[in-house]
Amino acid sequence: MRLILGSASPRRKDLLAQIGVIPDAILPPDIDEDPRPRELPRPYCARLAREKAMAVPAGPDDIVLCADTTVALGRRILGKPRDAGEAAAFLTLLGGRRHEVITSVAVRRGDRIWARDSVSVVKMKRLSDIELNAYLAGGDWQGKAGAYGIQGAAGAFIPWISGSYTGIMGLPVAETAALLESAGWPVWRQG
Repeated sequence: MRLILGSASPRRKDLLAQIGVIPDAILPPDIDEDPRPRELPRPYCARLAREKAMAVPAGPDDIVLCADTTVALGRRILGKPRDAGEAAAFLTLLGGRRHEVITSVAVRRGDRIWARDSVSVVKMKRLSDIELNAYLAGGDWQGKAGAYGIQGAAGAFIPWISGSYTGIMGLPVAETAALLESAGWPVWRQG
């Protein structure tokens, strides 16, 4: 039995390491991440996590762990920005408002899938032009849903959260540990 992490995210690998889980392999799947017409954020996120888990090649007894993180402003999905202009637009939309960060986790073993969603509420302050331009110039927005990662420089823009900090980072550790245990991975093994 191997544990395969279906993600290229160094944050997810680090969060697993916090609970002593080291994947045997890292195989990020290549799937279409475009939302379907009128697809709502939470079902979209859950669908992607499951599709990723199904797309990772694995043996019948291997355990595959995949996740997807989506930033939602109401019914609107704010994915990974294509460029600095779109990142600026996302950050401007989020400024002064509460939004949801949804991370869906899917664990597959053989044909069986266990899945959970973590939904957190985040408030981002309104950014001044100086803050916005400095943040964009730093490049930390790249490859991040909603154009920010709470664990980086953008943490200075987040005065309030309700939910899972690790879920906002991209892998809710409590939910992930429970899913891995359900699939037969001994998270809390002794010695």
